[in-house]
Amino acid sequence: MYKKPSEKLWQGRSSTQALYLHEKVQCIALDKMAGESFPNAMALLGYACDEGVQRNQGRIGAKEGPDAIRRALGKLPNHLNDEFPVLDVGTITCNQGKMESAQHELQGSIDQLLQKGVFPIVLGGGHDMAYGHFKGIQSYLSSQNEKRQVGIINFDAHFDLRSNAYGNTSGTPFYQIANECDHPEDFKYLCLGIREDANDRILFQSAQELNVKYLTKDTFQIRYAEEINTWIKAFLNAVEMVYVTIDLDGFSSAFAPGVSAPSPMGFSPDIALESLKTIISSGKLISFDIAEMNPKFDSDQRTAKLAASLVHYVMHQQPIKKKSLP
Repeated sequence: MYKKPSEKLWQGRSSTQALYLHEKVQCIALDKMAGESFPNAMALLGYACDEGVQRNQGRIGAKEGPDAIRRALGKLPNHLNDEFPVLDVGTITCNQGKMESAQHELQGSIDQLLQKGVFPIVLGGGHDMAYGHFKGIQSYLSSQNEKRQVGIINFDAHFDLRSNAYGNTSGTPFYQIANECDHPEDFKYLCLGIREDANDRILFQSAQELNVKYLTKDTFQIRYAEEINTWIKAFLNAVEMVYVTIDLDGFSSAFAPGVSAPSPMGFSPDIALESLKTIISSGKLISFDIAEMNPKFDSDQRTAKLAASLVHYVMHQQPIKKKSLP
């Protein structure tokens, strides 16, 4: 359930000074990392699975998302300092619909990367990866004998709090996480960009019962940036670490047509970047992912480029790792 990284995906303009990210990225398989040291490194890990999307009655194709993001990312400029490596560590795959196995593999890979002090950036793939991703963070903290309060911030149109009574899907990951917490108050979850036309009454009821904090799409706009940052800072003050996940279908389809559940009613990139700036500046971001990239329906590679730009921003700000520009 694993595919090794491929240097063929990393192409773009050539330079003699590593001006572009495809010249910066080092491909190394997960099993080759044993015994190696990667101080200050960031790792790109794919999650090629859309089984959860299919189970959730969405349009399939997100399993091709990780490589589409890689291709777009490689063409972007590299402003990182030389001492901050960027690794491509390959892709978790889903074989024969075994999504739960893929989630388990993702959990182990996240744990492994964090054990080595590497900052994980996961490229998806269905949002079911959030369950495996978060479990990997928990596994790492458990191995360190650390009881740390980890919050989740989800940029999304959907709560993804559907009951998994009839099976796990891309719509159940945060419900699963909530129900596996030792105490109800341990579930710290903030959703940014929630739409009333994308969540039924039961989902809003579940959010209330689980004490989920959320901002609707009507509020999640750049003109309310100051108030939004106040909400985010209050949430960050209540946790010790934060895992951030961005579901691309939260954006308006004007910016992100290539997703599993598109809508023209989503939010815009400017407020997402402003919010990310606030989160990263807290110094609490432990891991990050991008979900629901579906190149099958992408127009002019707009969604892949948006995803790549978001990853580019996080890479260069987590923490401030870029070179000083003139």
